Amino acid sequence: MKISKAGKQRGFTLLELLVVLVIIGLLAGIVGPRLFANVDKSKVTTAKAQISVLSKAVEQLRLDIGRYPSAQEGLALLSSPPADGTPGWSGPYLTKAVPLDPWGMPYHYVYPGKRNPDYDIESYGADKRPTGANENANIHN
Repeated sequence: MKISKAGKQRGFTLLELLVVLVIIGLLAGIVGPRLFANVDKSKVTTAKAQISVLSKAVEQLRLDIGRYPSAQEGLALLSSPPADGTPGWSGPYLTKAVPLDPWGMPYHYVYPGKRNPDYDIESYGADKRPTGANENANIHN
């Protein structure tokens, strides 16, 4: 049986494949962290925007019923009327339910406020703890 040299198949060598994989790994190592940093920044921006919307809804509620929600009532008062039948409630004050923060946790409502004179609305951020710094810093009104 005769084998002709014209039928010989060509392909990539193992070394060439390894070089390509190393290059792809290096690119992923450079681009990946920058991409994830942008995702974290967008979550912080989203949290700030949601807190702003919640703050405006709380202010509208205060104008209607003459007071801020108590600590027990919290942000739930934006969606459902007060249990004590306080007159003037004309909500709901949000088009949807009170959202979770971008990390999947509820926003925290504090009345009276510790950072602000009236009330505080905050997200505990990426670390989901009451204290944090840098990328784990709390986001508040």
